[in-house]
Amino acid sequence: MTKAKEYITTIKEDIKHRDPDQSEFQEAAFAVLDSLEPVLEQHPEYIAANLLARIVEPERVLQFRVPWQDDAGNYQVNRGFRVQFNSAIGPYKGGLRFHPSVNLSTVKFLGFEQIFKNSLTGLPIGGGKGGSDFDPKGKSDNEIMRFCQSFMTELARHIGPDLDVPAGDIGVGGREVGYLFGAYKRLRGFQNGVLTGKGLTFGGSAARTEATGYGLLYYTQAMLHAHEDKLQSKKIKISGSGNVAIYALQKAAELGATVLTVSDSNGYVYDPTGIDTAQVQQIKEIERGRIADYAQRVKTAEYHTGSVWDLDIDYDIALPCATQNEISEAQAQAMVAQHVSYVAEGANMPSQPEAVQVYHENGIFYGPAKAANAGGVAVSALEMSQNSERLSWDFRQVNDDLENIMHDIFTKSEESAKRYGLDHDYQAGANIAGFEKVAQAMMAQGLV
Repeated sequence: MTKAKEYITTIKEDIKHRDPDQSEFQEAAFAVLDSLEPVLEQHPEYIAANLLARIVEPERVLQFRVPWQDDAGNYQVNRGFRVQFNSAIGPYKGGLRFHPSVNLSTVKFLGFEQIFKNSLTGLPIGGGKGGSDFDPKGKSDNEIMRFCQSFMTELARHIGPDLDVPAGDIGVGGREVGYLFGAYKRLRGFQNGVLTGKGLTFGGSAARTEATGYGLLYYTQAMLHAHEDKLQSKKIKISGSGNVAIYALQKAAELGATVLTVSDSNGYVYDPTGIDTAQVQQIKEIERGRIADYAQRVKTAEYHTGSVWDLDIDYDIALPCATQNEISEAQAQAMVAQHVSYVAEGANMPSQPEAVQVYHENGIFYGPAKAANAGGVAVSALEMSQNSERLSWDFRQVNDDLENIMHDIFTKSEESAKRYGLDHDYQAGANIAGFEKVAQAMMAQGLV
């Protein structure tokens, strides 16, 4: 066992001992640590500085009570979280997730991933994440407003334009960001750089809504180009029907691909003629309905309960855009049988570790979430720049910058993989490229 491998093993054992019940965080941390052995072999000074032990421990973890009142006058209590993980290259940056599954392990896993995702963008932002186990589904606008106001009453003490800049995530869209910003403004005054994903009338950025989905396709386009391939005429499975999935669907169609599926937590629709973006937007964004409604309106579509990854059809590209751990080992094996050539992740870590191993073993080119879905945080950082300049850039400028950033992320990941003899392992390449920038900054800043 090399000294680097021994050091990584020690760090993993420490994580298991300190956080034995945080399975989501362990999964994210171990996936990164296991890919860093060649870097540590070339940089023994990182081992001497115990850099990995410092990078896997958040700089700050906040957990707080969020009391709020529902429309019936009953008092409710949820938990709020903010993990400020690493500020070596800039202020903490990462979304807020409102979903019943949110706990400390989930927030730490997302925050740890965010360190390297943000580093890959090339922009000066550190890693953080937050949220609550509050479920916006079925709540009235007034209930969501009251919850957001209570949540921000505590969070406002710990964030700021040069300290920590939250954004949206699952369950936190434009409506929630607006309520959160309004509450912050009443507490601290107007600081339009304190949250991103804002409305265009109060400091938001053009293309922010589209950014993660569009960015996913720009990354996928770059990955195909590296293999002398192109998106035109490709058949694609997309999971999910939220913001990321909708704009991935829209951009894929613009680039000449045919998207065969979208889904929600109940089931999926399959349309061999290609999913209609406008219909999905009408159902999900305007009516806030279920994806089953699509099959009732489009004659060529079929609705099925269960996972879209169990649908047995041949296709070329998988774009999971729903949630973490949605693709199992067996479903990845099915992708192999269905002649899938590329997987690029729009959701955060949607492929279980065993599924990722199947991709690697069977020659499926794999774009991990921290690289492929970085478009959202990239445009969030561009929103911060616009806020600092007191300017608003037009859609074309932001979209062009996004496309360049996503192509650059792929290029950096590819070059890092090749530099360490890892061939087309874009997962390891992304981990290494993201880590090296943060590691250099931490070493330069001393004991931080």
